[in-house]
Amino acid sequence: MPVDLHRRYWRKTLLVTFVLFTVWFITTFGVIYFARFLNFTFFGWPFGFWMGAQGSLLIYGLVVGFYAWYMNRLDAQHDLEHKDT
Repeated sequence: MPVDLHRRYWRKTLLVTFVLFTVWFITTFGVIYFARFLNFTFFGWPFGFWMGAQGSLLIYGLVVGFYAWYMNRLDAQHDLEHKDT
C-alpha cells in the first residue's frame, strides 16, 4: 500500500473513531449529567430513565454496527478486504 493511501486510510479511521467515541461519550455521560433537565415522557417513561434502561444500549449497538459497516466499506475501497482461505 502506498504511503499516501495508507495515510488517507488511517486519517479516515481516526476520524470515524473520534466521531463515534464522541457519540458514545455524549450518550453515556451527557444523558446522566443532564438527567434532571431531560424530564419529559418518552414511550410512557421519563426520558432519563428510558435512556439509562434502553436507549443507551440501542445507541451502543448502532455505534458498533455502523463502525463495522463503515470499516468494511473503507477496507474494500483500499483493497484491504479480509479474504478467508
